[in-house]
Amino acid sequence: MANTRSALKRIRSSEKKRRRNRIFRSSARTYVKKARTLITEQGKSEESQAAVLQAISALDKAAQKGVIHRNNAARRKARLMKLLNQTVEY
Repeated sequence: MANTRSALKRIRSSEKKRRRNRIFRSSARTYVKKARTLITEQGKSEESQAAVLQAISALDKAAQKGVIHRNNAARRKARLMKLLNQTVEY
């Protein structure tokens, strides 16, 4: 356990930040997972496109808040779009 007052405060503030960041990280993961499952299912192109847009928005929000790195968000968005473009027929 920490001894100094500043270390105790740091523990409290980091725990608060961890809880706040967890919300954005888990929601981004959830939206990405939903988008991936909809993309792999056949005949749901409109739903999968909407899910991908929602996942991109969640990833951007997480990157904006500093929960994940902006390059990490860009990489995940690129992979999602690549998967979507491979399955969607024009």
